[in-house]
Amino acid sequence: MGGKRVVVVYDLGSATPLEIRSAAGRACEVEFVGDSSRPHVAAAADGIRRFAGFTDLAGLDSDGRLKAVEALVPDGVVTFSEYRLVETAEYAAALGLPGHSPETVVLLTDKLAQRRALAAVSPVRFAGIDDVDAAVAATGLPAVLKPRRGAGSAGTVRVDTVEELRAALPGGSAADHLLEQLLTGDPSVAGADWGDYVSVESVHTPAGSRQVCVTGKFPLDGFRETGMLLPATLSEADTEAVLSLDAAATAALGLRHGLTHTELKLTPEGPRVIEVNGRLGGYVPGILKQANGIDLVRVALQVALGLEPRWPAPSWTGVTYQYFLTPGEDGVLDRADGADELAALPGVRKVDLRARPGDRVERSAGTQAHLGVVHGTAPDHDTLARTARRIAEVFRPVFEGSSR
Repeated sequence: MGGKRVVVVYDLGSATPLEIRSAAGRACEVEFVGDSSRPHVAAAADGIRRFAGFTDLAGLDSDGRLKAVEALVPDGVVTFSEYRLVETAEYAAALGLPGHSPETVVLLTDKLAQRRALAAVSPVRFAGIDDVDAAVAATGLPAVLKPRRGAGSAGTVRVDTVEELRAALPGGSAADHLLEQLLTGDPSVAGADWGDYVSVESVHTPAGSRQVCVTGKFPLDGFRETGMLLPATLSEADTEAVLSLDAAATAALGLRHGLTHTELKLTPEGPRVIEVNGRLGGYVPGILKQANGIDLVRVALQVALGLEPRWPAPSWTGVTYQYFLTPGEDGVLDRADGADELAALPGVRKVDLRARPGDRVERSAGTQAHLGVVHGTAPDHDTLARTARRIAEVFRPVFEGSSR
């Protein structure tokens, strides 16, 4: 990658600016572009400027943004943010650089279009919501209401009746949502202590598609993730079924150049695709690098440059995990009791607290609403299951007005 320049279209996503700059090392130069009218970008801009170039796209129309990116003379362009996938694909296409095609990126960012494209490989009942009664007739109840665009399960809710569905739909925005069959997980596949879903990271280049790993999960809190672990607890046969479905799904979406993060439900009828995302999964780069040194952020930069990346076959020593500290309710955080005790638990390497006293937490924000992350290792899955139960007992967030 020596002498090459990659433009990173920055926003809230699966890699921090420092992680991206570190992954690039001396192998390539990274230049960041972003829209400072978005709060997350504005908060990061000054920090980025301390170690890399940052071009502010705020106030520019689409043509002005393209010219700003073109002026940086990039050899590649990439994003780690769900919210910038379409924009990044437009830059890549206009500048003749590797990346998701405009046609494929529509399928990666519009969940209704994606369901239609995946219907033959992953049978899940779904419907747009032009008519509420017709949508319910197509999916059955209970069902899952979700925005057609977005990330981290934000705005995703279960509905058990037609009345609940009507109440859950924001006014006038039915066309911006879809309704899906509520997939029932089989707890025996991953095991009773673990989530009934997994994710797969895959890399796509003109030479073909390759899968990096299957990531196991802690049990969901509603539709919100509560953490992940490597290696997963699946049998060899179940792992093969998951990998086969991921390969079929990414092929159906026309993936030719880029990275994907596929989430799959483990049902009694076999795995089913929850969704395919056209970028690295949130938190996955960190846990994979901690587990065995594979740097998927670096891989993403290489793919953006049109290179054929290499990485070692994953090998595992014990179990590496990230446990999300989820809020039990909405409200303003008063204090996080037990946080200091978490760091003393066996195997805990680091505790990152994201929320501070006075912060307002909304569970509807999905994965981004968690209060912090516990990073650690365990010698085996049984030990990790006991540690997870202990974390849940020790950590006690208190919200303003709570009787606790």
